[in-house]
Amino acid sequence: WWTEPRPAEDGRRALMRRRADGTTAPALPAPWNTRSRVIEYGGQPWAGTVREDGELLVVFVHFTDQRLYAYAPDGPDEPWPLTPVSDVGGGLRWVDPQVRPEHGAAGEVWCVLEEFTGPAPTDVRRVVAAVPLDGSAADDRAAVRELSDDRHRFVTGPKVSHDGRRAAWIAWDHPRMPWDGTVVMLAEVDEAGGFTGVRPLVGDLDESVCQVEWDRDGSLLFVSDLADWWELQRIRPDAAPGGVVPSSRLLPPRGEEFGGPLWKIGLRWFHPLDNGLIAVLHGRGGMRLGILDPETGELADVPGPWTSWADTLAVHGSRVVGVAASPRSGPEVVELDTATGRTRVIGAPHHDAVDPAYYPVPEDRTFTGPDGREIHAHIYPPHSPDRTGPEGEKPPYVVWAHGGPTGHAPLVLDLEIAYFTS
Repeated sequence: WWTEPRPAEDGRRALMRRRADGTTAPALPAPWNTRSRVIEYGGQPWAGTVREDGELLVVFVHFTDQRLYAYAPDGPDEPWPLTPVSDVGGGLRWVDPQVRPEHGAAGEVWCVLEEFTGPAPTDVRRVVAAVPLDGSAADDRAAVRELSDDRHRFVTGPKVSHDGRRAAWIAWDHPRMPWDGTVVMLAEVDEAGGFTGVRPLVGDLDESVCQVEWDRDGSLLFVSDLADWWELQRIRPDAAPGGVVPSSRLLPPRGEEFGGPLWKIGLRWFHPLDNGLIAVLHGRGGMRLGILDPETGELADVPGPWTSWADTLAVHGSRVVGVAASPRSGPEVVELDTATGRTRVIGAPHHDAVDPAYYPVPEDRTFTGPDGREIHAHIYPPHSPDRTGPEGEKPPYVVWAHGGPTGHAPLVLDLEIAYFTS
């Protein structure tokens, strides 16, 4: 499952589904638009599960009214709302959902709630919340349980440990941006599905943690930039109460990133596998997909032409799925079978809009700037199968400067650049 843009359908993001026979189709017809507006940048807008009766269930945020909906794609019913509408300010918004069928009378969706309390953009609070799956909160805000308080200005959705006893999430406050400083909050989950003993675990004013995931042994994996690079670490929360909880790197310093800026809620740069290995994105600029053995620190990159992987990793059994692109292809949904090492495109395959003979062949270059600082660039030389410039004349030079403060230009196919170089 994934979302993809549909410019010809009023710009909606279509929720796509790949069936067991390999065919793909929209799981939701137009005009359903799967996209969240939480913190305006949005984030993960949907989640799915398989019910006890084998029926698929999807929950998603509809862009138009920002309500959370549920939908059984193989059933006869239309999507039904789970959350109410508010006329106060920007209303109620939801993001980073996960289905928790074991909680509540008919199951719940745990997610981030962004609630406007007045007309100003600053009249807003954000909490971790639980939405009943039976639709009882569709017209009743009071039926939504708040799992965390609103002490922090920003929060991510909770990650629940495999035994269901603990939950962890990331929080931060103005004026810091999430790449400046965040804190990981930890809570015990009681039998009623409430959070107790909420406390900070790791992170600080000058330490940015951008992702957390639970391992099967009860330890918490996280990415921190405490050593100036976002690095993958492990922490065991069972230290003595009030004591310092030690953490450890999962591999030696490599001078590259294993995470990134948390512009959207729910981004994923790594994901543990059932066999103890960890799928990771890493690199300087463009991110590559690799498989990390946390016991040995060995990191093996995945073969294939893709030079840039998006921070949207997912795992199913021994398979890793992500979105990747290359200098000769746009974003595609790619699957890696870690048991065989085989990769294949399983969704949104690239189709050449023009003859690929006109695509430029980019080069990575590093220049020395003022005060000896490194300036990284992608150079796209002129390239055409049927044109050459006048002898002895230099070609025009076009410079694209990416936006800041954390942006970068990926080394992937860009038809606007190909227009100039061809």
